[in-house]
Amino acid sequence: MRTRLKVLRAERDLTQAELADKLSFSRNTINSIETGRFVPSVVTALRIAVFFEKPVEEIFILEPEDQP
Repeated sequence: MRTRLKVLRAERDLTQAELADKLSFSRNTINSIETGRFVPSVVTALRIAVFFEKPVEEIFILEPEDQP
């Protein structure tokens, strides 16, 4: 899975810590999602999508190898 989280965060000029604070996540969670070490739960992905006012699939993109 690929994510646009880092790009969206940069567009709003937010640090990982600032975004984490706004979403009540840890900075480590944001970092792990951005680097692909952690796949967020549906609830986490939806909370991120609501914050950025984007559909989930615009933030988190399945790669061909992730699809059935």
